[in-house]
Amino acid sequence: MRVTMFSTKPYDESYFDEALEGSSHSFVYHEAPLTTSTAMLAEGSDAICAFVNDQLDNETISAVAAQGVRIIAMRCAGFNNVDLKAARAHNIKVVRVPAYSPHAVAEHTVALLLALNRRLYRAYNRVRDGNFSLKGLVGFDLFGKTVGVIGTGRIGQESVRVFRGFGCEVLCFDVHENPQVLEMGGQYVSFDELLARSDIVTLHCPLMESTYHIIDEAAIQKMKPGVTLLNTSRGGLIDTKAVIEGLKAKHIGNLGIDVYEEEDNLFFEDQSGEVMQDDIFARLLTFPNVLITGHQAFFTENALREIARTTLANLDQIEQEGHCDNVVALP
Repeated sequence: MRVTMFSTKPYDESYFDEALEGSSHSFVYHEAPLTTSTAMLAEGSDAICAFVNDQLDNETISAVAAQGVRIIAMRCAGFNNVDLKAARAHNIKVVRVPAYSPHAVAEHTVALLLALNRRLYRAYNRVRDGNFSLKGLVGFDLFGKTVGVIGTGRIGQESVRVFRGFGCEVLCFDVHENPQVLEMGGQYVSFDELLARSDIVTLHCPLMESTYHIIDEAAIQKMKPGVTLLNTSRGGLIDTKAVIEGLKAKHIGNLGIDVYEEEDNLFFEDQSGEVMQDDIFARLLTFPNVLITGHQAFFTENALREIARTTLANLDQIEQEGHCDNVVALP
């Protein structure tokens, strides 16, 4: 099977080349993101391999379908950027990598929390400057704190395990209860109760119509004053303008995010020599209690290797059996 990969970075090519050894598939790599104007690069391909910020709207899907594409292989868990109705209309299967490394994302979530709580980023810069003052670096013990986990799929489940290891009480909210989470000591409560009782709120749910801006002004007002808010899932889960107001009012004590609602215009590229055009993102950068990473929570050797392996396995299963266990159900 001939596959065209978009938004390719050197690490993608390296791990996919490793996984392709002995495979019947051939990959063509393009650094350019997938848009309507770059869809022509897929000419002659059976499948395209896309990532979180590639454009997969109706117009683009129509364009790649015209090039002969019949499979969209997402090399990520999320698929909120894919117009599933358009894919169905063009008889294109959409497959994904549902769980490349839940450990990687859960561990990065805790890394954000620890760095924020203990002000490690400020301490690092101070020490390099010869400033050993502890003023402004006070944190809190995680032991005994209440953590609210919104979304208890594989990543949320792993987050529960990690926070329980710190001695935290863990409250959970999801439309479906996960028995393994209950076995770990997680407690399912209502959304409002989770917000009201949690010292730390962490988001691990997919982005869909029902979860868009699940953290908005009303939700923030239900949270404890000084709450720490973490998001390593999808940027659209939080209303960034409302969060900024919460930070200004000191209702939100700390914010750690690895994703941003408008990240497709920012992340995965070196823009250090450019003037920041996103005023909302620029405002976030001014807060001393905000820590942002550029969608790297997944970024471990284990995860990259699993992404490549699962993507190829998805293609193998479609080629050999005509279906795939990791297909995205179309509406």
